[in-house]
Amino acid sequence: MPFPSTHRLPRLSLFALALAAPPTDDWPAWRGPDGTGVAASAAPTTWSDTENVKWKVAIPGRGFSTPIALGARIFLTTAVSTGEEPQVVEEDGGDGRSFARVVPTEQAFVVLCLDRESGAVQWEKRANVATPHEGYHRQYGSWASYSPVTDGERLYVSFGTWGIYCYTLEGELVWKTDLGVEMEMRRQFGEGSAPVVHGDTLVQVLDQEGDSLIVALDKKTGKERWRAARDEPSSWAMPVVAEVGGVAQVITSATNAVRSYRLADGELIWTCSGLGANAIPAPLLSGDTVVVMTGYRDPNMMAIRLGGKGDLSGTEAVLWQNPKGCPYTAAPVLHDGKIYAAMDRGFLSCFDARTGEATYREERLPRGTSLKASPVAAGEHLYVATESGEVHVVKLGPEFELVATNTLADQFFVASPVVVDGEMLLRSETHLFCIAEEEGE
Repeated sequence: MPFPSTHRLPRLSLFALALAAPPTDDWPAWRGPDGTGVAASAAPTTWSDTENVKWKVAIPGRGFSTPIALGARIFLTTAVSTGEEPQVVEEDGGDGRSFARVVPTEQAFVVLCLDRESGAVQWEKRANVATPHEGYHRQYGSWASYSPVTDGERLYVSFGTWGIYCYTLEGELVWKTDLGVEMEMRRQFGEGSAPVVHGDTLVQVLDQEGDSLIVALDKKTGKERWRAARDEPSSWAMPVVAEVGGVAQVITSATNAVRSYRLADGELIWTCSGLGANAIPAPLLSGDTVVVMTGYRDPNMMAIRLGGKGDLSGTEAVLWQNPKGCPYTAAPVLHDGKIYAAMDRGFLSCFDARTGEATYREERLPRGTSLKASPVAAGEHLYVATESGEVHVVKLGPEFELVATNTLADQFFVASPVVVDGEMLLRSETHLFCIAEEEGE
């Protein structure tokens, strides 16, 4: 079966365009308009601290959630200390190794709406104020790592243990829900699996060292529709929703098994084992398959044909597997039938989505590259943000070609780039940047 290129959000009709302002490219969720990390427009390929920075604003507190954009608005989350700042201490990990733990202090869990033209704050809401029960990874973690999502009418924000919230686009609270879960993450790495919205349902996966579960809420009221226990350790992979034979399925990627649940009632449809530990990259829907992967211990990438039932492990439903070049943290990009996967250590691979064969494998980005942010594709290029404030620009296609490396001084990127209307939003540890071609270029 042929694999289509990325799906685009519907455009306004020519008649509507004549009556309205020019249409905008929205980025309504962490992985973009169709969940593949692909933008509807191109983006600048060169910038610096003094070139093509339209605006730069400081973001209070600490949050590594990727912003989303809808029309003229940008939405993001952060956690702001109300008094003493958290401190880092070393603890015994119980396996002969120590690990750094962040000692929690009281935090305000904040939702921000910014103007996309200027970066000015349009509204700010405190969703909750509480002292977290555990810390986060001192480099890559925060208490605000769940990316928000919008259906174009409402904004949905998850802080996991500290609640899920629904706002109007103007910042009025519609509902809030306490899931009654105090998550215990592996080595206190921190929470952060983004929720998804499909139809009238919001889905949140909460995999942890305690009692893992998946929850579905009515997006209009916040009332729980169903929840299902999951035999899983900590994972951070955002689920995806696929329509299969007219039935919406929620597909989750995790260590013990990939699972598919019926969206309407949570019934388990199929499972498939084969991935390694620490599931972080989000699944990709590609034609009639879902591609899932892990990149820690026992790395693997698998393509599973949709439509099956029961245990699919080792069956013909598993179309291909590939243990080499798998990303550990960064979610992959699917563009024009090719999967682009960036490894934490600064290597990039490109795979054929139909066969799993590499068109290039583990090509080195500039030496010294380390990354956690997921790449995005825009126009003819792939953008890979790094921990050192660099964004590498790579030509999309079957051959590796580095086009440019752009640096913003003293920045640290964990959140993923966002591209809307030809502009790029880059959230660092401390700031949000809007990158745009200067007028006249």
